Amino acid sequence: MEHITYDDVVEYNHLFTLVPSFVLEKMAKKNSNLVDKFESAIQSHINDLTVEQRIKLNIILDSDVSELQDLMYNAYMRTNKKQYQILANPKYKQFIELNLGELRKII
Repeated sequence: MEHITYDDVVEYNHLFTLVPSFVLEKMAKKNSNLVDKFESAIQSHINDLTVEQRIKLNIILDSDVSELQDLMYNAYMRTNKKQYQILANPKYKQFIELNLGELRKII
């Protein structure tokens, strides 16, 4: 299996920073199902993905959450963007697992 890299994260930086950090942290603390809340928008974006983007998405969905969080921590250390710090926090692992699981259901 291939792995997602820091360069992949940077390529989609705008997606990670769409939500203000304080909102993201509040949602993570509540373990919110964001995929359910934004399913129609997500579905629309998925339909527009290129073959390469779909491959990367599948790699993410098949990755271990701890590995993804390590990547988020690396992105935070390089960019100092709070959203990456929140996603890297081990206490929000369940939040990430929930949303990746929900994303798998709609793909």
